[in-house]
This record gives sequence, C-alpha cells and structure tokens, in this order.
Amino acid sequence: MVERVLAGSAALQLVDGVSLLHPQDQVFVAMLDGWGLQQQSRFLAASTISGRRQLLGRFHRWTNEYPWQWGPQDLEEWTAVAISERKATFSTVRNVHVTMSLFFDYICDSRYGWVAECERRFGTFPVQICHELNTTTHRSDFEGQPGNRALTRVELQALFDHADERVEAVRRRGRKGWLAASRDATLLKVAYGWGLRRRELVMLETVDWGRNPKAPEFADVGVSSVRFGKAKGGGPPRRRSVLTVFPWAVEVVEEWVKEVRPLYEPSLSTLWPTERDSRMGMVYVNKVFARYRDELGLPGELGPHCLRHSYVTHLIEDGWDPLFVQQQVGHAWVSTTAIYTGVSSDYNNEVLRRTLDARHGIGKASG
Repeated sequence: MVERVLAGSAALQLVDGVSLLHPQDQVFVAMLDGWGLQQQSRFLAASTISGRRQLLGRFHRWTNEYPWQWGPQDLEEWTAVAISERKATFSTVRNVHVTMSLFFDYICDSRYGWVAECERRFGTFPVQICHELNTTTHRSDFEGQPGNRALTRVELQALFDHADERVEAVRRRGRKGWLAASRDATLLKVAYGWGLRRRELVMLETVDWGRNPKAPEFADVGVSSVRFGKAKGGGPPRRRSVLTVFPWAVEVVEEWVKEVRPLYEPSLSTLWPTERDSRMGMVYVNKVFARYRDELGLPGELGPHCLRHSYVTHLIEDGWDPLFVQQQVGHAWVSTTAIYTGVSSDYNNEVLRRTLDARHGIGKASG
C-alpha cells in the first residue's frame, strides 16, 4: 500500500535530492508554507494564517535563530521583554504563546517529516518550546484593558455633539473637509447605534440595510446585515442581523446615505468611502475616536470599542431583555454580554429599591 503524504509535509515542500543554496532560510520558509497549507485544510481564514506567519517571522528575527534551534528560554525571554519594555497586553502575549504552541505541534509531528528533515540537514531537530509553566492561559472571557469602559450617557452625548460641531465649524470656514467630518460623526453614531465592532463597522455597505416587517416605522433602516462578524477559532467571519432600536439612528443613516455620501461620487458600495474612493480602515476609526476623546478631555484609555460597551450597557439599563442584547451583539454566551455590561449604580439602586419594597410590602401598605 502506498503511504499517503500529508499536505504541508516536508516531502511536499522540499524537493528530495536537490541542494539548497540557503538551506536554513529555505527550510524555514518551507515550514511556514507547509503550515499554511495545513491550516487552509481546516478552513482557517487567510488573515489568521497570514498573521501567524508574520508573528513567526518577527520571532525569528528577534532570536536570529531558526525553529530547530529555539528553546523554552527564547519564549520566556521574549515574554519578559514584551511585558517589561513593550508593555504588551495579556491577550497579545497569549496570542504569541498559542501561535508558537500550534506551530511546534505541527513541525514536531512525525507525520509531517520536519523532525527527520532537520536532523538530516542540520544535525538537530525542533522540540516543543511551550509548556504549562511558561505560557499564559485563557482564564477570562474578557481580556481587554480595564479602563476601556462604557461611556456614560452624558459623555456619549458630548462626543456626538462635539463631532457635529466639528462638521459645522469646518463647513462655516468653507473648507472641503466638512464631508469627511460628517462621515466621521456618522460612523461613530452607527458604531454605537448598532453596537458594532470596528471591522463590522468599516465593512458595512449600502446594501447591508433592510426593512424589518415588525418595525415598519424604521423604513429601509430597520435591520443591519453584519457580514463580517468576529470569526470563531480562525474560521470565516460570522454573520448576524442587528435590529434597529433607536429612532434617531435611522435619521442619521438616512441623511448620510441619501444626502451626504453621494457627494463623494463613490464607485464602491462601501458605506464609508474615502477621498481616494477606497474603503476606510480600522486604524482610521481609532484615530477619529482618539481625536474627539482627547479634545473632550476624556480618559486616554478609552477606545472606539467602548461605544459597543455603551450600547450593551444602555440597553440593559433601559430594560431590554439580556438574551435580545446578546443576540444583537453576536455573543455566543450570555456571560460574555454580562462582562461587557457596566450597569450604573442608579440602575442597581432601582432594582434594590423595587426588591426591598416588594419584600416588605411597602407598595401594598401605601395603597
């Protein structure tokens, strides 16, 4: 019986009997190519594969050595430097640890032949450098910065007012930038109005809005089709429909789509065209939010994701069903929605007051 060769194996990535001009570099590249094929066979997203490859390339340049020369001490030293000097976050470090562990699982698996290939060419072979004592674990559903919280309603209104004022100020001066300022103000409102992540926001297109027959008062903006939701386990983007809940948000989108956006004369269907007729990037969203945040004197640790936090928090405060909120924002587990919810002390006090009144019969006594 002919032995089947796995996709991503050394036998397929390197031609047997051919001398390599730069064997170390070429074998490393072949390893990365092979791992990419193995990940593709599991339907992992191209962005996930590319990001992991870039990370391994950076680690190679940092150590100035190759995977068959790497040891646990290299990973531990990188982690220490990343935390102390580069102020890497917990999630960043964990991402590196997970990537390194998966890569070494691949090249150390005898079925792929890399151990034998390295031993034959270099007299040494790769070994798993990640173990339970030198890697982080995923112990919490939320690993974001503690300071990235929901905005209060006063802060949120101040942010929107400031963005609108900027549009009017630029327009009064007769400057061309009023169009971009209007776009920036609208995208912040849409991010909050539908509780969107940054990628979900920038990937929206004009065709992603539709009618909700149960809410005809919202016309053609009754539902938003999110086609680029957060992927799970390196898989393809997840889709969901986000129902419109704020009447004011409908007016914002209608004005942008019907009156302002056409002035760009865009050739793309993206909801947020740029001056160069291209799609807006996520980094730009960060810059817009940071500019307005700093001008308002809000805490520097706040980022655009806090608009999503605010959406969840404010809906819960207003009495919306937690399951509805969970499905709106695309959380797999209600516990994740609970972590994003920063219910105000006023809300907690109202719940406490109602419960105490019911238990002690205050309402009946007063009647």
